[in-house]
Amino acid sequence: MTESEEHLVNNDYKLRIGAVLQFIEENIGEDIKLDMLAEVSAFSKFHFSRVFTAIIHKSPMHYLTERRLHHAVTYLRTTNKTMLDISSQCGFSSLSSFNAAFKKAYGTTPSAMRKSVQEHSNIPSDTGNKPEELSPPKAYDLNRTSNNFIRRVWDMNIELKELPVCKVAYVRHVGSYLETYKAWETLGAWVRGSGLPPTETFIGISLDDPAVTDENSCRYDACITVPEGFPETGDANIAYRILPGGLYALYKFYDTIDKLAIAYQSVYGQWLPSSSYEPDDRHALEFCMNDPYSDPEGKAKVDLYVPVKRTLS
Repeated sequence: MTESEEHLVNNDYKLRIGAVLQFIEENIGEDIKLDMLAEVSAFSKFHFSRVFTAIIHKSPMHYLTERRLHHAVTYLRTTNKTMLDISSQCGFSSLSSFNAAFKKAYGTTPSAMRKSVQEHSNIPSDTGNKPEELSPPKAYDLNRTSNNFIRRVWDMNIELKELPVCKVAYVRHVGSYLETYKAWETLGAWVRGSGLPPTETFIGISLDDPAVTDENSCRYDACITVPEGFPETGDANIAYRILPGGLYALYKFYDTIDKLAIAYQSVYGQWLPSSSYEPDDRHALEFCMNDPYSDPEGKAKVDLYVPVKRTLS
C-alpha cells in the first residue's frame, strides 16, 4: 500500500469515529444506545466498541457519560436551570442517575457544586460564559497510528489468513473472563472420554466486550474442533456450532494471558486503522497453541484471528 493509500485509510477511520463524537455532541440529551453509535460509525456493533476504545482510550458509553457531565457542569455554573431540567437536557435517565454519576466523577453533588464558591476544585473549568457556548470535546488525535515505525513493526507481526468453515463442540461460560478456566475444565473432561483425535484444535471465543458488557454477563465459549461426521453426544454440558470461515488478520501472541486484552487493543487501535482493512461482523478466534500451566514461563501461546474485510474506498 502506498503512503497516499495509507493516509486515505487512516482518514476513513478518523472520519467514522469523528462522526460518532459529533453525533454525541449534537444529541447529548437523547437516549443514545450503543447500537446507534455503531450505526453512525458504519462498524458492526460487536467490533465498534473495540475500535472506539482502542482509539479514544475510553469505552463509548464512558465517553458519552463524560460529555454529558461536562455539559451539566456548564449548565450548573452558568444558568439557573433546575437539577431535574439539567439532568434531562444532558441525557440522564433520572435525577438519581445524574446525581450518582456526578458524585462518582467529581466527588461532590451537583447542588453542592453549584453552591460552592471555591475558586479551585476538581471540576473542569473549561466552560463558556453562556449555556450555548459549550466547549467542544477533547481533540483526539485519530492519526497517531500513521507512524511509519509502528506500521513496519505491525506488518512484521500481522499476516492475513483464510480460515475454512469448521464445526466445534463447546462449553459456554457466563461471567468474568478471569474465570473461563471453569469452561475449559468441563470441556477437557469431556474431550478425554470423547475419542477425538489429538490433532483437533482448542479455540476460545470472547462473545462480549467487557468494556461495554457487565462483567457477570460476559459470554465465552471454550471450543474444540471436531472432524466431519463426528457424532454429537447427548452430554448436557456440550453444545455444537459452526464457525464461519473467511479472511482473518493473524497475530501470534505469546505472553501471560492477562496481556491478551492489550493484544486486542493493539490490533484494533494500531494495526487496523493503518491497514486497508476493517473488522468484519464475525467473532475473533483465539486458537490455543499451548497449555500455559505447562509452559516453562507460564505464558500462553495464542494465535489471535481477528475477522477482517477490505475497506471500501
